[in-house]
Amino acid sequence: MKDLPAPGHIHTGTIGSGARDVLAIHCTLAHSGAWKGLAAALADTTFHVFDMPGHGRSADWDAGLGDYQNQGTAAALGLLTRQMDVIGHSFGATIALRLAVEHPDRVRSLTLIEPVFFAVAAQDAPDLLADHDARSVPFFEALMRGETEEAARRFNRLWSDGPRWADMPEGLRAAMIRAIPVVPACRAALYDDRAGLLAPGRLDRVTMPVQLLRGATTDTVIAPVNEGLAARLPDARSVVVPGAGHMMPITHPIETAALVRELFARAPD
Repeated sequence: MKDLPAPGHIHTGTIGSGARDVLAIHCTLAHSGAWKGLAAALADTTFHVFDMPGHGRSADWDAGLGDYQNQGTAAALGLLTRQMDVIGHSFGATIALRLAVEHPDRVRSLTLIEPVFFAVAAQDAPDLLADHDARSVPFFEALMRGETEEAARRFNRLWSDGPRWADMPEGLRAAMIRAIPVVPACRAALYDDRAGLLAPGRLDRVTMPVQLLRGATTDTVIAPVNEGLAARLPDARSVVVPGAGHMMPITHPIETAALVRELFARAPD
């Protein structure tokens, strides 16, 4: 039987061997290997990556260890030992933003891909957030009934623009089922801004160049999040990628890489 990781273990690694260091933080239900396509398209970089608790080769999430975003932020900070470009996707983008607020001296540039920071939409577009939440009800109902596979399938339908659930490899489905309990654990960070990132003056600390990316076909709630953050940050721009959805860094690595290179040019190594 395969040995299980020790409680609290966080798997870390690197992708590539280029001169420019990038910290990349994956989305919920994925793992650090999701960055391979983008890292390959940015051949002059080294991606420093980790699996969040309950994902990939990290230990299962333990609620007793505290707030889920706090755990992810601590894991990311363990890799951010010097100034790097930071890229985050979805929930990972909320950790990336938090790093830039709390440790701006270590973040050379910041790329936020489809950040699910719903507290911004709650302020700027509550109607769109309410619509998103209504469409999420079947997912939460399945999770409350203990139907983790059905919950994972419904969550995937909400956010993924890849293959349908039945067409996915069994191992991929199993990984998503394993990770699905962390979704409600993220709510306080995403909806209530538990870390206080939107408190007056805090986003002013994010003075490095920032880009916010979203796919043209993604959930409608992402637009007010990206536009709202772009308006609140000192040096940020919001970009829409044609033909892409929420899983942009996986489905459109070449297009994503081109935009990341443009940002790197604004933040020389």
